[in-house]
Amino acid sequence: MLPDNVLFEGGAGETVRRKLLEQADVHTLLRLPTGIFYAQGVKANVLFFDVKPAREKPWTEKLWVFDYRTNIHHTLKTKPLKRSDLDEFVASYHPENRHKRKPTWSEINPEGRWRCFTYEELSKRDKLNLDIFWIKDKSLEDADSLPEPDVLAQEIADDLQTAVELFGAIANELKE
Repeated sequence: MLPDNVLFEGGAGETVRRKLLEQADVHTLLRLPTGIFYAQGVKANVLFFDVKPAREKPWTEKLWVFDYRTNIHHTLKTKPLKRSDLDEFVASYHPENRHKRKPTWSEINPEGRWRCFTYEELSKRDKLNLDIFWIKDKSLEDADSLPEPDVLAQEIADDLQTAVELFGAIANELKE
């Protein structure tokens, strides 16, 4: 499990992503809503991979991404994440034979949450950015679909609190 910034930050983050895709078969990324496992305001991801022996060619050939974040709202108190919320992911994951996976996303179904990206596609992304999303955020298009004001206010407060904590950690590192 890892926070979002690990998927897109440059420098050491990019180096780690590149090495991981080359030295392991990184096959699945599950994008989770804000505040599920980490501090409120932090978006979490679950990365599934198999460690492999060294070789010249990268082990990762395809990365399957399940977006259980866009247009999904959970709160720790009023609408917590339940196991049944992940049924579509579990059905798509197909652990017994990953090579038989079928995407739910297509140009005909742009709301499909399950999509595959090849290593070539990933390697062309700026800084090998794995913060991948494709579903349109309805809250940006339609004010009627915004969460209730109390949920929105809590999300903003959580994001601000997380930002303050992260800046505090950076300030402490700079002092050392």
